[in-house]
Amino acid sequence: MPSTGPAPTPPDTSKGCLMVGGVRHPYEIGQLEVTVDEWVAFLNTADPTGRDPHNLYDSTESSTAWPRFGQINFSARARSGHHYTVAYPQWADKPYGFANFLRSARFVNSLYNGRLISEKSGNGGGFTSRTYKVRLSARTERGMYDLARPKATRSHASGFVLPSQDEWIKAAYYDPKGGGTDSYWKYPTNPGVFGDGDATAPAPTALNPSTGDVTNSANQPLATYHASGQPAPAWCPGQVRPDVCSSVNPFGLDPTLYARVYQGSLSTVGQARSTSPWGTFDQGGNAVEWTDTIAPAPAGQDSSRVWRRLHGGTAGAPAYQMWPSAVGLQPQDNPFFDHVYPWLGIRVGVIGTLRTGAPRG
Repeated sequence: MPSTGPAPTPPDTSKGCLMVGGVRHPYEIGQLEVTVDEWVAFLNTADPTGRDPHNLYDSTESSTAWPRFGQINFSARARSGHHYTVAYPQWADKPYGFANFLRSARFVNSLYNGRLISEKSGNGGGFTSRTYKVRLSARTERGMYDLARPKATRSHASGFVLPSQDEWIKAAYYDPKGGGTDSYWKYPTNPGVFGDGDATAPAPTALNPSTGDVTNSANQPLATYHASGQPAPAWCPGQVRPDVCSSVNPFGLDPTLYARVYQGSLSTVGQARSTSPWGTFDQGGNAVEWTDTIAPAPAGQDSSRVWRRLHGGTAGAPAYQMWPSAVGLQPQDNPFFDHVYPWLGIRVGVIGTLRTGAPRG
């Protein structure tokens, strides 16, 4: 997890602008997105019986229901603590892509309540980092977030968190060395030039068609997104026949419509190799990521629901989705969105000081 120090609050601008990126406290943010392998370990810890009382899994996540995007298989007959498995080995190091805010917060609570086994500091590529090894906890409903409260916010001054919108944006775009425009980059991969459309966007990744590994990492800067005029980066597990991959889906879409609606595949975390100013990977493209920032409901939408901010673009989104201004939002518990959208990811942060030893709960 790269560490970030305090940044100045962005200056005031004209009325009505959304001010982003100002953070007054030190914090850390995950260098990589949470992977499928890590999520499966969480599922088997949080739901050892396979009964899924907290909606941590959906049938569309299986490789049978969705051969191209299905990351995780479920077996009702497996022994306790082994009901969930990575669908194919190629998925293990891809971002988990079916997160909503509540699933993300439960993952963070499992980390918060777990036992911190070790902490190791390091330096590489000009960045300071810390690596944490944690034994997950089965306690998911309280911890950093009390999920009995619909508008759950951080309950503690230290521990694992979902980044706030400002923490996420600072890590992706704020250059402490003064690069970019007014110390902000246009993309999480390179400074770019504000106002030039996508002329200075990173190059799109090329993916191995059967593994999803990045094959053009020498072409920097680089991100997994849908560049204008080019096919979106795509792959399908080599164990699946191409005709099955291009046609079978949980919604009964015909192949032509399916190909048009579902463009872009998640790539192996970190393999694009382009870092943000703070040393993170894949904050631009790959999976869009949840923050814990609560947002007002959009005009005409249900204001009784809790809306949260997301950021980062996806493998199938164009370059502008990677700009600092692309602050999206969704209800924190949208079952339809979770069911049909396989590019929703998680990045974990840390605030305060963690201590090794006994679990919190």
